[in-house]
Amino acid sequence: CGSSDDAASTSSNSTGDSSCPAGTLNAEGSSAQKNAIEEAIASFGENCLDADISYNPTGSGAGIKQFTAGQVDFAGSDSALNPDKGEVEAAQQRCGAPAWNLPMVAGPIAIAYNLPGVDSLVVTPELAAQIFTGKITTWNDPAIAKVNPGVSLPGDKITVFFRSDESGTTENFTKYLQAAAPDAWTAQSAKKWTGTGEGREKSSGVADGVKQTAGSVTYVEWSYAKDNKLGIAKVDNGAGPVELTGQTAGEAVSVAKVAGEGNDLRLKLDYATKAPGAYPIVLVTYEIVCS
Repeated sequence: CGSSDDAASTSSNSTGDSSCPAGTLNAEGSSAQKNAIEEAIASFGENCLDADISYNPTGSGAGIKQFTAGQVDFAGSDSALNPDKGEVEAAQQRCGAPAWNLPMVAGPIAIAYNLPGVDSLVVTPELAAQIFTGKITTWNDPAIAKVNPGVSLPGDKITVFFRSDESGTTENFTKYLQAAAPDAWTAQSAKKWTGTGEGREKSSGVADGVKQTAGSVTYVEWSYAKDNKLGIAKVDNGAGPVELTGQTAGEAVSVAKVAGEGNDLRLKLDYATKAPGAYPIVLVTYEIVCS
């Protein structure tokens, strides 16, 4: 995560040594990691001139399906391969050997909103679950007002946007709701949305929906909320409201546990964490590759 002005290093990397192979790689999957992986590809291309890498952000579910079908060289997914859903076996059949989950990007999931006049908003896990299941339908609901004292909340109807495609962001957000608010969110976590709202494809779709619709809210990877200048709610998991920043998301990653061994690794996140200063809604993207 640094930079270097070492011209000699750049020059040697550009001449085709073993660290800079030539050729083409095609990949697709997680739209949550689109911004990060495009930056990584661009940086790699500056040094490795004969490498051509493309990434299509079709969503985690589509990426895994294309990978196991042998249509792409690797997949980006916001969740590691799931053995209970046959993904591990399908990937091994495609590879002729075990597939690996390579953790790449830690991406905070923002609860992003468009509420003119409201610059600061706090939600608890229970509030988030009730909003995204449609139990709370207006912004001035007493339950929202209770955790936002002094904030002038409008009586506008809440419009929820969700990912209509199979999404690892959806799976991780529902894992959070299930872990942190089990009484309010009773559905199982999944890549397919089961709550209320209006569906849009990909991270860019839900972010644009909120940007264009006053009174709306969604769950989306942090960079999309920032790029679209959306409001981002503070989350109170029980240790006080926590603003989403790189540092607070890093606190949540730091208390996660690593599972797996060798090159096949997974990060077990504690979505119900009450660690002070930890922003709890974080996903990890993986590059799914043949060993």
